[in-house]
Amino acid sequence: MHMSDQREIQADPATVYAAILDPQVLKVCVPGAQEVEGNPQDGYNAVVTQKVGPVKATFKGVVTMSDMVENEKITIAGEGKGGAAGFAKGGATVTLAPAGEGKTLLSYDVDAKVGGKLAQLGSRLIDGFAKKMADQFFANLQNALEDPTDAEAAAEAEAAPEQKKGWFRKLTGGS
Repeated sequence: MHMSDQREIQADPATVYAAILDPQVLKVCVPGAQEVEGNPQDGYNAVVTQKVGPVKATFKGVVTMSDMVENEKITIAGEGKGGAAGFAKGGATVTLAPAGEGKTLLSYDVDAKVGGKLAQLGSRLIDGFAKKMADQFFANLQNALEDPTDAEAAAEAEAAPEQKKGWFRKLTGGS
């Protein structure tokens, strides 16, 4: 299955790029993530629990980053095994472009494949689920970067728009 979309994020490309590489941010953004550890150079180990139709499984897998052009582009590839439920693997090419003052146009192309019991559920269900997962990940990323957690953070973000926003700023020490 292949899908593409884009969204405008109220943060500069450097902030968005840093968020995509941060394992704590990834854990919050990946639907069903229980654990995400690692770094961009060595890859990330992840544990994700998902229910697709009648099949619920915990996937253990690896996510790698490649074709990294700082603040512009990154390719994300992942593969997870869910025991008897089967496997899921896929990748996304994410492109970041400035979109006006302090904004980023994030575009993504995603490819996903499943096998085992999951594949037996039918392509319509799987395709819908894969699209929902991709959309939810990027929506979660957008919300993490745009939603200041309190009035003080909102005031600081307004006074210094180049600063990271909300909980992401607090998570990364305000840099």
